[in-house]
Amino acid sequence: MYPYIRLAKEFLKYRNAPKLAPGEVHVSHHIVWPWDIDPWMELNNGRTLTLFDLGRIPYAARTGLVDMMKREKWGLTVAGTAIRYRKRLTAFTRVEMRTRLMGVDERFIYMEQSMWVGDECANHATLRTGVIKNRKLVPVSEVAAALGSDVALPALPAWAEALFKAENERPWPPEM
Repeated sequence: MYPYIRLAKEFLKYRNAPKLAPGEVHVSHHIVWPWDIDPWMELNNGRTLTLFDLGRIPYAARTGLVDMMKREKWGLTVAGTAIRYRKRLTAFTRVEMRTRLMGVDERFIYMEQSMWVGDECANHATLRTGVIKNRKLVPVSEVAAALGSDVALPALPAWAEALFKAENERPWPPEM
């Protein structure tokens, strides 16, 4: 089940937090609950992606993206993810989640998220996201204009550009 109550808690917690500029980091803290773990007694890989919503959606609110999307009647979608898992997260582990806009290209907004236990990074995800209207992508230039002329969206770092360029070369639909 989707963690709506946890998401509502995050919205309440950060409703009066200072606004963030693109590229600034939203930091939130979470607990891995027993219902988040898999049969191997660690945070389920699919649940990790769901928990990243708990950082990404409040981040979008703090940057003004959520208000802009409501005004324009636009939505937000994830179009791809690359993730690394490096440390097991077990029940009741407290994690610090870091979320930021990594960069943009003409079609997508790329987010970077990670979970930390102390000074150790447990996992790191790069997400290709898009703003949508009527089930179609809104060009990033339109999104930037709707956010305001004072908002500068960063270019995608070279390593992320290479990663998603390789992703674009993957056959679709998959060849089985």
